[in-house]
Amino acid sequence: MKTKRLIWWLLAGSRGGVNRARIILALHDMPSNANQLAEHLNLDYKTIRHHLDILVKHEAIVPQGEGYGIVYFVSDDIEANFDDFRQIWVRIGEK
Repeated sequence: MKTKRLIWWLLAGSRGGVNRARIILALHDMPSNANQLAEHLNLDYKTIRHHLDILVKHEAIVPQGEGYGIVYFVSDDIEANFDDFRQIWVRIGEK
């Protein structure tokens, strides 16, 4: 399945995978903007923006709105394969 391979790559196959997993988990619980994610995950805003850009580029999350008001949602593909996401998250070292 293409989505499962993408999840593996986003989380375990590249640097920053743990932070990307944390972002996906946070957005799965509640859609948020970059500033809200930075506060919630206790990460630098620029770090959040970097990971959001990667996740949007690979269609793991979907932006809605414009400018600072952009809210991010988990994509339908990730949502439909959330069990795979959780299994991968557990295997790479969920804390």
